[in-house]
Amino acid sequence: MSTAPVWPINFAIEPLLAADAGRLADALSLMASGEIRFGYSKDPEASELIVKVVDERHIGALVDILKRTHNVEVRVSTPQVAYRETLARSTEVDYTHMKQTGSTGQFARVKLRLEPNAAGAGNVFESEIVGGVVPTEYIPGVEKGVQKLWDSGVLAGFPMVDTKVTLFDGAYHEVDSNSITFASAAHAAMRKGAIKAGVKLLEPIMDVEVTSPDDLVDSVIGDLSSRGGQIRSREMLGNVAVVRAYVPVARLFGYKGDLSSMTKGLGNYAIRFNHYAEVSGGDGPDDFRPAVGMRA
Repeated sequence: MSTAPVWPINFAIEPLLAADAGRLADALSLMASGEIRFGYSKDPEASELIVKVVDERHIGALVDILKRTHNVEVRVSTPQVAYRETLARSTEVDYTHMKQTGSTGQFARVKLRLEPNAAGAGNVFESEIVGGVVPTEYIPGVEKGVQKLWDSGVLAGFPMVDTKVTLFDGAYHEVDSNSITFASAAHAAMRKGAIKAGVKLLEPIMDVEVTSPDDLVDSVIGDLSSRGGQIRSREMLGNVAVVRAYVPVARLFGYKGDLSSMTKGLGNYAIRFNHYAEVSGGDGPDDFRPAVGMRA
């Protein structure tokens, strides 16, 4: 089964000329099947076009192709890291949504079990309801409320990953309950439960392979370590040293120029996404807040 690609870096893009907005969208569509792998989408909240890439170097390459091949000049925002959130531990939460407006009312009660899921396993929703304490037709509403919180996150507005949520009990009212009230109850219960369980911020970790002249490789290794890198291997291919390491993508911005300086222009590197890991001290976004208008 194929899995969706992970894009560790994203940025907003817009044409210098408003009249080129349609041409920009068409150009990105044509370029999506080219050599540079990237994704893009329209941010529904900010009405921005968001481009997502694996490698910071791809940003300049995409801008160059847009100008040279498609005659569209663009401006791009500061690149942002696609952080994620997940639960720190398991918990249970009991939440009742109840509201009375004139002669009509809203009522829904849900009991949810929130648990961390295995890394990379994704988000899972299950129902253990028996006996109709929550009617079958309302359970999709519960899942919708859970999904809404998964999408928006709790700590810093980044999507949640690798959690398991189980609806195990609840209550309804013959007149005042429906799928919408259960969606509202589930969303509020998720927020309450996630705060109770604790939320961890996760960052994308890249698999980095660096080639360097052997006599300069110690500087390369020291620099990778200073970036929070975990050195995995070092080997020789002829007179070239090859170093492999896991490095947080947030610590790789500007690495192309730094590596060139360290290796007198003779070093090179390749990166690919490997996994998400809990953010180490000082590596997260300022105050754990995403940039305005940017969605991971």
